[in-house]
Amino acid sequence: MSTIKEAVDVEVPLRVAYGQWTQFEEFPNFMEGVEEVRQLDDRHNHWTTNIAGVRREFDTEIVDQLPDDRITWRSIAGETQQRGSVRFERIDDTHTRVELTMDVEPSGVAEKGADALGVIDRRVKGDLRRFKSYVETRGDAGGGWRGRIRPGDPGSSL
Repeated sequence: MSTIKEAVDVEVPLRVAYGQWTQFEEFPNFMEGVEEVRQLDDRHNHWTTNIAGVRREFDTEIVDQLPDDRITWRSIAGETQQRGSVRFERIDDTHTRVELTMDVEPSGVAEKGADALGVIDRRVKGDLRRFKSYVETRGDAGGGWRGRIRPGDPGSSL
């Protein structure tokens, strides 16, 4: 399993950065290779990706979510095995640090080769740079979800 860590400072208030990140169905606007994310409920998302011609579908479960602080998830179904956490840190009234940590288990020869060459790491770093541009251009992220999810809550398989 490969671990990827990256941080980016965005020029928006903490609440805006967090709110935009919780709008999972907008991820294809800044995540390369992500064709679609469907939010199934407050806890579960269905992903469709196409990376280097390899199409994958998988489901993720949010296992911990604290508004304006963090979102932690893991894959629960499909060929893609991953888990991760994104943290939000207030720098000042108009700047936020977004820090992403992901553990990814590549499957298949092509994905393992891409991982060995650092392609997955570069893609995640690029996605964070594109998120920065996306959220700074949009300004306000209305409609973000502000609920709390804890490990062991009903609906969680942890």
